[in-house]
Amino acid sequence: MSPRAVLRHETWTLEPDREPDAEPTTYVMQCAVDGETSPPSEDFAEPQNWVLKHCGLHPSHHTYRAARRQPHIRQGITRPWRTWRRT
Repeated sequence: MSPRAVLRHETWTLEPDREPDAEPTTYVMQCAVDGETSPPSEDFAEPQNWVLKHCGLHPSHHTYRAARRQPHIRQGITRPWRTWRRT
């Protein structure tokens, strides 16, 4: 007798883990000019403050990457950011 396989189509959904025991999402900013990165933080304001300090120390560095890292996403979600001086 040969083995039989039972196949059926099922719909799955993927979403962020928002359970109370889920690992936290962390944020990191990276300077696109020299590659320096902020310390990771669960609060996005801390990496943003790092960017403002970094561009103050390096006035020609205007391009940054924001990475949002979740435990199930190894590389994170990266978005470009720019700084400029208000006049």
